Amino acid sequence: MSEPARSKPRPPIFRALGASEPPHEVTVGGNVYSLHELMKHDSWAATSIYSGPAGKITCKFNRKQSVFGISMLWLGRLLADNERMTLERLGDVAQIPDSMGDVIVNGEQWPNAIARIFIPGHPLGRNERVSPEFFPELKAILETMHARKIAYVDLHKRENIIVGNDGKPYLIDFQIGIDAARKRVAWIPGMSYFFEILSQSDFYHLAKHVVKHEPERKGDPAYDLEKLRPWWIKLHRKFAVPFRELRRRLLVFAKVRTGKGEAETEVFAEDAIRNDEAQAKKAA
Repeated sequence: MSEPARSKPRPPIFRALGASEPPHEVTVGGNVYSLHELMKHDSWAATSIYSGPAGKITCKFNRKQSVFGISMLWLGRLLADNERMTLERLGDVAQIPDSMGDVIVNGEQWPNAIARIFIPGHPLGRNERVSPEFFPELKAILETMHARKIAYVDLHKRENIIVGNDGKPYLIDFQIGIDAARKRVAWIPGMSYFFEILSQSDFYHLAKHVVKHEPERKGDPAYDLEKLRPWWIKLHRKFAVPFRELRRRLLVFAKVRTGKGEAETEVFAEDAIRNDEAQAKKAA
């Protein structure tokens, strides 16, 4: 009988930093921080926790690994700049982490990296029950963002929603958020309409999380997903779902994943998946 297929570590092309790992030391705000834990390292970014004089911070190193000889540092710089500026614009919102400025490695500023305050807590679990105030507070955060013309965009991923040690919701990972008030994009024809599309999508994905984690809400008209689902979500799925399946098959072909290509089958799954597995073992 043949042995079941085993996944391999990601090859450099599927890692944001290629064959490299996040640096052992970084300097942020004039203080030196040491690597404490690698949270995840995928095609887009390597995210790590560092410890230093001010406690723990989170550093994200966006893509710089080339693809078939084409440099991707421009993409990493773009994502880092976008996240940094968004965090700065939301700096007074209590449940969004503060930006901590440039990340210096060996005396050199890394343009593809950002640093932010570390949020003590864990990613929203697959079947986790949260307090009754959790999702209304998360909605209030989105409303504050939208009032400033900022759409989150990435709310469909529950791993971006942190359940703080205080039980409150926190949002992280803003690299693909859209700030429609920023000069570089505000002039684009149709941007106001595009922003409305993205902001409504934020609320649709919030409703999906509510129904998932509070099943008793399924009969509530306020969370009727069929009625709330915008037409552009349906259109997006026609392209996004095939692309996701193609990506999964590619990762299975490269033996980075096994089976149907779910993220759980990777050698080093991201923090949210590891946390789910730990909780499942504890409950068993």
